[in-house]
Amino acid sequence: MKYKVRHLTEYEYSAPVALCYNMAHLLPRDTNNQRCLSRRIKVWPKPVYQHEGQDYYGNQTCYFSIEEPHQKLSIDVISYFEIQTTDFIAQAEAHPLTLGELKALLEKPHTSELRMAKEFILNSPQVRCSEQLAEYARDCFSDEIPMIQGVKAFMHKVFTEFNFDPTSTTVATPLEQVLEQKSGVCQDFAHLSLGCLRSLGIPTRYMSGYLETLPPPGQEKLTGADASHAWFAVFVPDFGWVEFDPTNDIMPTDQHIVTAFGRDYADVTPLQGVIFEGGDSQTLSVSVDVQRV
Repeated sequence: MKYKVRHLTEYEYSAPVALCYNMAHLLPRDTNNQRCLSRRIKVWPKPVYQHEGQDYYGNQTCYFSIEEPHQKLSIDVISYFEIQTTDFIAQAEAHPLTLGELKALLEKPHTSELRMAKEFILNSPQVRCSEQLAEYARDCFSDEIPMIQGVKAFMHKVFTEFNFDPTSTTVATPLEQVLEQKSGVCQDFAHLSLGCLRSLGIPTRYMSGYLETLPPPGQEKLTGADASHAWFAVFVPDFGWVEFDPTNDIMPTDQHIVTAFGRDYADVTPLQGVIFEGGDSQTLSVSVDVQRV
């Protein structure tokens, strides 16, 4: 499946900004089944400095600085890429490893892959492990069932017990509050999953990207109506990272487009930076368009 994604971010400031420095995670990365065919990022006003590179996790980054007064900033990214459909999910669902066996391997990691995976059990900037979070997920696992089936059951539990409500949380809402009120958005459900599964000893990472959405039957798809999306992936030794989308209760195939992954949202924020002299208040607008080509 081939896709074109356009992601347009625009800031308008109440007063002119003298200069700004930014880092963007807006360029899709390559994965085992995803290949970027072409991409371009256009920043206005034109930056004095602009450089593309990779971060610690191999995500594509773009650093830029604007050193002239401006009251509007726009970042327009267009990417083309291809996603291959494989039997990876079927293989993952048949994997026999249990949670107990995984924890035993992680206690005495004998490969670099295992040692690197342990990073994703630790606390991260926006996700803290706790017994309360572990308790919420514990009934999905036992020594009699494969770990992947337990994670799948946990994903379904989140999907059925939580309501999608964009007004109920902010980026700073604690996981304990999300768990108590049983509502949030895809970012909250991904972070909650990280906290619960890490608290049980499962290496879990945050996935950021896009999800192709389809309009209701008989209606045309609106330009810019798509949005950024978040889900999670768990580590299976000698197999790889297996992805789960608790917002939609599915294991991603060829409709999920990965831009970046990390420990949590703080590692993969689409755009972050600092501004100097001005910009007392700001208005943000984001338009995302995912199209098959």
